[in-house]
Amino acid sequence: MTTNPLLDFSDLPQFAAIQPSHVAEAVDTLIAQAKTALDTVTKADFPADWKKLSSTLDVQTEKLSRAWGAVGHLNAVADTPELRAAYNEKLAAVSEFYTALGSDERLFAKYKAIDSAALNAEQKKAHSNALRSFKLGGAELQGAAKERFAAIQTRLSELSQKFSENTLDSTEAFAYFAAEEELDGLPDDVKSTAKQLAEKDGKGGYKLTLKMPCYLPVMQYAKSSALREKLYMAHNTRASELFEGGKFDNTPIMREILALRQEESKLLGYTNFAQVSLVPKMANSPEEVVSFLRDLGKRAKPFAQKDVQEMREFAAKELGLSDPQAWDWPFIGEKLKEAKYSFSEQEVKQYFTAPKVLAGLFNIIQTLFEVDIQRDQAPVWNPKVEFYALMRGGQKIAQFYLDTPARDGKRGGAWMNDVHSRWLRPDTNQLQIPVAHLICNFADGVDGKPALLTHDDVITLFHEFGHGLHHMLTQVSERDVSGISGVEWDAVELPSQFMENFCWEWDVLKHMTAHVDTGAPLPRELFDKMLAAKNFQSGLQTIRQIEFALFDMLMHMEPDSTKAEPLEISRAVHKEVGVLPRPAQVRTPNSFGHVFSGGYAAGYYSYKWAELLSADAYAAFEEAATQSGQAAAAQIEVGRKYRKEVLEVGGSRSAAESFAAFRGRAPQLDALLRHSGMA
Repeated sequence: MTTNPLLDFSDLPQFAAIQPSHVAEAVDTLIAQAKTALDTVTKADFPADWKKLSSTLDVQTEKLSRAWGAVGHLNAVADTPELRAAYNEKLAAVSEFYTALGSDERLFAKYKAIDSAALNAEQKKAHSNALRSFKLGGAELQGAAKERFAAIQTRLSELSQKFSENTLDSTEAFAYFAAEEELDGLPDDVKSTAKQLAEKDGKGGYKLTLKMPCYLPVMQYAKSSALREKLYMAHNTRASELFEGGKFDNTPIMREILALRQEESKLLGYTNFAQVSLVPKMANSPEEVVSFLRDLGKRAKPFAQKDVQEMREFAAKELGLSDPQAWDWPFIGEKLKEAKYSFSEQEVKQYFTAPKVLAGLFNIIQTLFEVDIQRDQAPVWNPKVEFYALMRGGQKIAQFYLDTPARDGKRGGAWMNDVHSRWLRPDTNQLQIPVAHLICNFADGVDGKPALLTHDDVITLFHEFGHGLHHMLTQVSERDVSGISGVEWDAVELPSQFMENFCWEWDVLKHMTAHVDTGAPLPRELFDKMLAAKNFQSGLQTIRQIEFALFDMLMHMEPDSTKAEPLEISRAVHKEVGVLPRPAQVRTPNSFGHVFSGGYAAGYYSYKWAELLSADAYAAFEEAATQSGQAAAAQIEVGRKYRKEVLEVGGSRSAAESFAAFRGRAPQLDALLRHSGMA
């Protein structure tokens, strides 16, 4: 009899061996075992003891989360029709189990009976979080209300998955086979990849897609406005009634999601879902968030309007575009940047070969956080996936998978996810080290050359590693507040955005660049131009993020779900804060996965909120460099304090306490405005 790899917890997931046929058996088995454990700990004679509860119940639920996590991960990075069907078949069962677990009044009573005075600091925080989660999970509901709450959670998980599938499927459904004359201005590596894709499909010409490594260069560099329009309209109508005859339309899914979230909030005693979302976050109320966003928007809008005026004048004078359309702005912006700073992203890209960038990133991590990064071995889901270990003092303290190339069947974007957390396991009393997934979507190498990254790609890589370090460098041994677990959602981006700052340091970049043809490092002159251009159109970029965040929050603050019409709210917010005209056909909400399928509902503001924290945190490094005659040593000392007060403590205390312990005060807005060129 073949052993089911999803039921093997002796080591890392057996990704290479997992088949769709394994999913149902594993999920059924693990849910049954977890239910047995739940029945055991909720018996009247079972002691209300933290460790005994954990060793009986948490050990079983962790197995289920690890197995289901492996299936969900493969669904995101190696999607096939068979795997998708297997995943969807068990999605409801898993959702129903966790909903029932989080609202089980017997278990809630057992947790309330635990003597918190007998717990250590980590356990107290985990216990407090658990009680809060029970309340948000419907544990205090009774009868029909409880049943309805459970049904809502199951349906929401199904709808979120379908939203994600429609977005992916519509992205992959589009292909335009362009003739060579249409590609004037497009970088050679992008053209080479497009030609290979066309040949793979047995067709002539160049295959253009909506995946970011193709879409963005077309919008920035293709001289043909007609070509840019074709891709722009396809990209901005994805998963809507205007794309492929509505085959992948997410509109009814969004409406149902919003209605169910609103119903959930009322069952829990709140006016709207935004209030529910903010209970475990740093921000105190939706009104506080809206005020923060609108205040920042007022500061940024004059800069954004200046950016647009500059582009209009340049387009009319230099490009012959007197009436730019929505699909022209990225092209105009890139040409203006080239003219203003005498360099192009494509010129910079030649110096950022993926192996050299990774080596440079690893060097920073090893120096600043006092670890060694070594290649390691593990089963993987694709030959391009790499696996590493973090070492300190000869001991393995964490591991991570790194999957960077874009490919068919892989969800777009970039993210960090956990395989499992650091945990002093109560069943074995052995320390389990944290393991992370670090996922990006970069263009792969062509013609035997290494992959070339844009500077934005480099920033993305550093960003995701910031999340990974938060997960992997924790010294907390209580699973539910270890690493990123238990950290307030609006503070979770602090370590990721903090790492982005290193991408603008000369002492960093000069060691992580090598021209793809000559091997020469990035010239200082070119870096100085990049630095001068760093805040190019920062007003526009800030307004763009505020527009997303304000749309998300206002949509979830609406107490009447019938009035929470995503497209209309999106248009109203754009009218309030936007500065660039937008075609009526644009359907941005329909592919806004962060909010409808990615966990950021009434929480997208956290990017700007955490950016305030990260800018102020990084200012400590800047201050150390300027105030000390030994800048490198001073920064290492600051890095050690940041590691100990922010990364290592994870979610074991509030983010506000961790920030104050590191910085010696509450966060201030000054550094964010200065870093953004809007001081």
